[in-house]
Amino acid sequence: MLIAIVLSAVLMSAIIAVRYFLAGGLFAWATRRARPGLYQGLQPQIVREIGWSMASAIIYGVPAGIIAWGWHNHGWTEIYSEIGAFPMWYWPLSVFLYLFAHDTWFYWTHRLMHRPKWFKIAHAVHHASRPPTAWAAMSFHPVEALTGAIVIPALVFLIPIHVGALATVLTIMTVMGVTNHMGWEVFPRWLVHSPAGKWLITASHHQRHHDAYRCNYGLYFRFWDHLCKTDKGLADPSWDQPASQS
Repeated sequence: MLIAIVLSAVLMSAIIAVRYFLAGGLFAWATRRARPGLYQGLQPQIVREIGWSMASAIIYGVPAGIIAWGWHNHGWTEIYSEIGAFPMWYWPLSVFLYLFAHDTWFYWTHRLMHRPKWFKIAHAVHHASRPPTAWAAMSFHPVEALTGAIVIPALVFLIPIHVGALATVLTIMTVMGVTNHMGWEVFPRWLVHSPAGKWLITASHHQRHHDAYRCNYGLYFRFWDHLCKTDKGLADPSWDQPASQS
């Protein structure tokens, strides 16, 4: 049994690492095409980002692997595979519930990480990426990685979710984590500056956090930033300019 659990943890860590390399590599390639030279001179920083991210992949993968083993062999968790187990309207609702719960946890732990003690211990690693790149999404000190590693594993014991909906949550988590750090706005201006955009985190919003530190703490949504008056809007428009226009 122990060997099976260890193998599950190793496999899940490998899956998370591969997912990180695929997403980071794709958007780094897109950056080279859309913003030539944006990462010029940042190779040492990118190597550090990848190193910290590999450590984070292990920290994320161990609890995920243990729970995956328990779900597969003993029916642990509220994950279900029968599409008819819940009404179809619950499928998108469960995705939103997971994203909102994750966003809530992230907002408050992220604010905590910006207190001087915790920033010095852990969060300074993430902010050492100046500017952040597409490889920085999982560049965390192990202490901070632990705070993120427990969220989804805890939620699968609390909120029923179809395995496909869970995959959707993980995909959104990966894509937004990478695109929010890639150094330019991948989403169209009509979305970023629309009424819906006022409630969504994009690179323009998160860049302001990396510039000013004490604001814009959200992960997916701007709800808690608005409610707690920590939303300071988007980065300066000059931040997101192609090299030929800068």
